[in-house]
Amino acid sequence: MCGIAGLLGNGSLEDAISMASAIGHRGPDGSGDFLEDVEQANGSVAFSHARLSIIDLDGSNQPIYSDHGCVLMVNGEIYNHQKIKSTLRDYPFRTAGDSEVIMALHRKYSWNQTVGKNPAERHIEWVSKLDGMWGFSLWDPKAKELILCRDPFGIKPLVRTQLSDGTLLFASEVKAFRGHTGFSAKPDISALSVRLAYEYPLDQTTLFQGVTSVGIGTIETWSLVEGKATLTGVAKYWKPRVIPSENWSPSTNASQLLNSLSDSIQDRLMADVPVGIVLSGGLDSSLMAALANDAADSAGKPTPECWTVADSEENVDLQASIMVTKNHDLGHHVHIMDENTMWKKLPEFVWNGEDLDITVMFWQSVFEQMKGNVTVALCGQGADELHAGYSRYRALTEHSNVVKSRLSLAGQISISENDRGLGKPWSSDSIMPEDNFANLSDTLEFEQSRGQMSNFQLRLGDRHSMAQGLEARVPFLGMCHANLANQLPLSWRLSNDDEKMALRAAADLTSLPKEIVRRPKLPAGTATSPTLVSEIINSLSDRAEDWAKQYGILSKQLLDQPDMAIGIRIFHAMHLTESGPKPRTGDLLDILDDVGPWPQ
Repeated sequence: MCGIAGLLGNGSLEDAISMASAIGHRGPDGSGDFLEDVEQANGSVAFSHARLSIIDLDGSNQPIYSDHGCVLMVNGEIYNHQKIKSTLRDYPFRTAGDSEVIMALHRKYSWNQTVGKNPAERHIEWVSKLDGMWGFSLWDPKAKELILCRDPFGIKPLVRTQLSDGTLLFASEVKAFRGHTGFSAKPDISALSVRLAYEYPLDQTTLFQGVTSVGIGTIETWSLVEGKATLTGVAKYWKPRVIPSENWSPSTNASQLLNSLSDSIQDRLMADVPVGIVLSGGLDSSLMAALANDAADSAGKPTPECWTVADSEENVDLQASIMVTKNHDLGHHVHIMDENTMWKKLPEFVWNGEDLDITVMFWQSVFEQMKGNVTVALCGQGADELHAGYSRYRALTEHSNVVKSRLSLAGQISISENDRGLGKPWSSDSIMPEDNFANLSDTLEFEQSRGQMSNFQLRLGDRHSMAQGLEARVPFLGMCHANLANQLPLSWRLSNDDEKMALRAAADLTSLPKEIVRRPKLPAGTATSPTLVSEIINSLSDRAEDWAKQYGILSKQLLDQPDMAIGIRIFHAMHLTESGPKPRTGDLLDILDDVGPWPQ
């Protein structure tokens, strides 16, 4: 795990190093750089890498070079690297790590493919052999081609932007671009309007003008044309598909679902450093904890210990987590968040997260507690979007109407046709909620492919873990378990009275207390720290109303969502007020009152 940063076009190695330094928190254990002038193209390619050592601690430095002249930077883990290595015995592997298999597959397959009108398509076959999480960049000097690629679910980030001279910048986080003098952070008003309506960004948008995410399950190819970086091809190699089967029986199928999760946990214990579990006390994280002991035995690893944060000793999530760890004799670390936590930490939280949300700051607190004890954290994200864990799924029409009403407050949202499609900020599908929440199957596919899972949940896990130099891994998104979950009948995911019924049936096969197996889903932020969240919103409500009125066409939406009015003010202060790669520091109220002009 690490941070990557680079450029294609007009730039220097110092530019790339400066960008990587701005996200040095992602890789405190080492660094590496690469620069090559591209002959006859009036430009160069530069890579800079910040390493978090997890596998092959003394080797596997990046960038990685190959005997066929290519250069690779990876942020992520390839869990099936040993299997891939066994099929590529003729490749001269130089490391004992996992990332190098990307280079080996590229050499074996990509040059054997005919280059058609879309050069990205010739990489589909070999990229599809990878099982893991990643955002990588690969420079092929023979083809004079830069490949950018992101994992199937978008667990790991990869963002890019182009400067006015055509230079492409790419990195693991937007704040890396602040290390380049040619980048100026500005808000993307359309993306913000949609984010306020849905409560998460959509598609490949970020909240920053001109900054786009590489799509999930997507390969992009770039080349230099007359000194300017040019997108030459885009290809989807995988997309989440919700295809419910007609039959499912707990007596015959629950064990298969459980085993797929156990195998996924075992894969994600792959590390040469300590691993821990983020335990909220809900079904998802509790099930991971229940399976951890056997999975660790199978993997030949120590049983991970658990970490829980809450706002009081009486918190219901905390009490549930204590029940789980006692029942399974697991090490348990508990932290009670200080009553001033949000006042002290909100600016840092918004800076790290690159978003507006202020309700789930427990993510920052739990990773702060884990830091220094473990380097890898197993998290339960993805389960709700696979197994239909949100109460709003029972009232899709009502939820759709809420989103539609919020969109109407924004007026006409302008999205150019040039900004829609593969390799663009917006997918070609509609942003209107009635097109995305027509039924439960469509909703789950939408959330996995365009919405909440990657753009909110997984981003939270990545940004806030990496801010502490930790790697977050998500066993529920192991490909085998995810595919099984996406084939479950909808009647085994959601009913009028329950959710995640198939997953609960699988949990019944463990020794988890029945009180845990039957616990209803609670909203994460308000369950873990309800007092702290409500106190900060209530205390700033009057100011929030005044702030909301200062944000042009966003004002009506912000007046309707006081927590988001606070969130956008902090976002404005931290990301849009000053340039440079370092976050602002100081008292929360002073920061909130000292903001620069907002583009109208």
